[in-house]
Amino acid sequence: MTKGERMDNTALIEELARRRTLPAQALAQLLTTLTEAEAETLYVRARAVREAHYGRAVYLRGLIEFSNICRNDCRYCGIRRSNGRIERYRLTAEEILACCDQGYALGFRTFVLQSGEDTYYTDDALCALVARIKHAHPDCAVTLSLGEKAAASYQAYFDAGADRYLLRQETTDPALYARWHPEAMRLGHRLRCLETLKRIGYQVGAGIMVGAPGQTVESVVADLFYMQAHEFEMVGIGPFIPHKDTPFKTAVAGTLEDTLHLLAVIRLMMPRVLLPATTALGTIHPLGREKGLLAGANVMMPNLSPPGVRSKYMLYDGKICTGDEAVECRLCMERRIASAGCQVAVDRGDYCFA
Repeated sequence: MTKGERMDNTALIEELARRRTLPAQALAQLLTTLTEAEAETLYVRARAVREAHYGRAVYLRGLIEFSNICRNDCRYCGIRRSNGRIERYRLTAEEILACCDQGYALGFRTFVLQSGEDTYYTDDALCALVARIKHAHPDCAVTLSLGEKAAASYQAYFDAGADRYLLRQETTDPALYARWHPEAMRLGHRLRCLETLKRIGYQVGAGIMVGAPGQTVESVVADLFYMQAHEFEMVGIGPFIPHKDTPFKTAVAGTLEDTLHLLAVIRLMMPRVLLPATTALGTIHPLGREKGLLAGANVMMPNLSPPGVRSKYMLYDGKICTGDEAVECRLCMERRIASAGCQVAVDRGDYCFA
């Protein structure tokens, strides 16, 4: 396809499903020019690919947001260091373990421990926590989302029993990364962290915010090629949603349509990837998570954090499900998943390597 030439989108969808890749110009076209009917064709193909590897199973990850204290000052994030308008908190090891026990009784077989980059929790403390969770629930996976760490720290967590690690690259464009982050943070370091995690043996999750300030379709296409080339086991994407207490408070949010199109394209490019229908997607549309499943996603992440702290872990404005009890959240997820023609799998939900 030469510059200025436009192929039929339906043909591009079939080509992508067959070859798992397209030229950059064609991918950009697919992400920006789909009609409603063409988008539905894309979603149908994405669901077929997902079902070929995972059936109609949707894997639940019990999310435990255990600290909203962060040393970083990212310009889009509500828990950024300089935001003095939020109430900070930390959960104790016993509180985190109680969340896991409750989640296990509700059928969760993966626990996601997420926090800001809070240096209060030492490597020894985190390793002891991971080991205690694995001892109490040996049939479960532990996923960590703790930000950028030293290679020795990543190795220690893995040796203690951690199975997966989530660390969105956010962008592969250095100028964009610099726009979104404080000067002390470097894209090169973020990417090296992801390479280290892969080398150690984690199932690794990368990802982006859709529609973040300054993002272009060209930068998104570059991210797609990066994630595919590194064969990440998980990809987490969701729409950018501004937070009122950040420098990006007046920025325009990402859209449902762009996010759904990207979910489906990722499914076709990375057929076996574990792909969440995120809380952010449900925040911008009442049926956003269901629509995410219909676009090829196969993971959902209900919140297991104590209700008293959920509203304090506010990365963006309007976050849903901050007042629900864990039981309510679990039952709600099951109904939503069933409405999308899928079923909850009481399973670790590991990456399908074969």
